[in-house]
Amino acid sequence: MDSSLLGNVTGALLLGGESKRMGRDKAHLEWQGEVWSTRAANLLASLFTETVLVGGTPDQNAPGRRVSDPAGPQCALRGFVGALDAATSSRVLVVATDLPLLCADLLLALCAWPENDAVVPKDDQGVQPLCAIYRRDPCLEVARANLESGRLSMRDLLANVECSRVTFADLGLSDLGDAPLTNINTPEELATLEVS
Repeated sequence: MDSSLLGNVTGALLLGGESKRMGRDKAHLEWQGEVWSTRAANLLASLFTETVLVGGTPDQNAPGRRVSDPAGPQCALRGFVGALDAATSSRVLVVATDLPLLCADLLLALCAWPENDAVVPKDDQGVQPLCAIYRRDPCLEVARANLESGRLSMRDLLANVECSRVTFADLGLSDLGDAPLTNINTPEELATLEVS
């Protein structure tokens, strides 16, 4: 086992989104010759001893343990519950598959931030709960209760746990801009990414 990998954090990639606005499964889109789910899974596997791929159908080359979504409506919270339930570490770094510009610097900075139930980056668009690190037990308890009661917003989850909201400047990453949190949801956004 590579001793440089973090063993106290599980990396979790959420793959089960509906991709309604994109019109096709974002996990299988490509950028710079690499499938998004493989790109994100490779990034997590390069940082953590445990990587879980939750829901959806990851690319066959994506490293990590495959985990099914739990029962419930198709939403990010359902995948989140699946990720935390499958993790063996006390903290889980959860990322969505539609963040193709994610980088190790951001993920490591989130891991290094003083622990809280949730450490969530925020940019001009607000908080980004699908690129954040969570304490497994307290967050799983709240997430399960919210899923069962139909409160499906990730922001509702954040409102019910101790949460640190951190900017790129807080993390010492001002030079990155907001690029690592660029979320690609539509064919037009994909076209913009492809020419950048």
